[in-house]
Amino acid sequence: MRVEIWSDIACPWCYVGKARFEKALAGFEHRDRVEVVHRSFELDPHRAKGDAQPVITMLTAKYGMSEAQAQAGEDNLGRQAAAEGLAYRTRGRDHGNTFDMHRLLHLAKEHGRQSELLDAFYTANFAEERSVFTEGDERLAELAVAAGLDADAVHAVLADPDAYADEVRADEREAAQLGATGVPFFVLDRAYGVSGAQPAEVFARALAQAWSDRPSLTLVQDADGDADACGPDGCAVPQR
Repeated sequence: MRVEIWSDIACPWCYVGKARFEKALAGFEHRDRVEVVHRSFELDPHRAKGDAQPVITMLTAKYGMSEAQAQAGEDNLGRQAAAEGLAYRTRGRDHGNTFDMHRLLHLAKEHGRQSELLDAFYTANFAEERSVFTEGDERLAELAVAAGLDADAVHAVLADPDAYADEVRADEREAAQLGATGVPFFVLDRAYGVSGAQPAEVFARALAQAWSDRPSLTLVQDADGDADACGPDGCAVPQR
């Protein structure tokens, strides 16, 4: 079974939602047969690279809330994150363009390190003092290499703005086609969708439902059902 998760590194609920989903997956009896794929979604796709601003400033401008309301929201997110064992800085974070991070996540997917890199980006953005938005490509490269990617491959992607750009845009178009207007957005076997950072119990039920509803295989064969085939013990040899 495949689970696809659309998310953005700038999204705090994606950070929390990933932890909740993984808690549910860890308790799922068929977890070893579940493939998890992370898909790209930008919350602020029109923001220029390098244009960063404090999270509180962004929230007040985008949602028309007061600074006190924005800070209360951040404090609540800090409590929600802590309940999942996640570190979260409720003061001093910034917000910016995540396109290059999504491009690197597609590189990481090719090398089986996608979840590790996503975790590294989340931790850097939500828990560490150094910004992932203002320190340039070297900061992203440092995180990607620490997550297990080859340094030359990482620098090559960051030096070429077209590298994996089509893959990011394709993910975003697909999200729109599936009706996702926000993230996190979870799609299980292209049959069930879960929107938002739901409790782990909801993800557990969704996994069980999607698994139980998987179509069973119906074999089509001739009347005697003994067609020649190869198996672990070798191939059938016709007898004259």
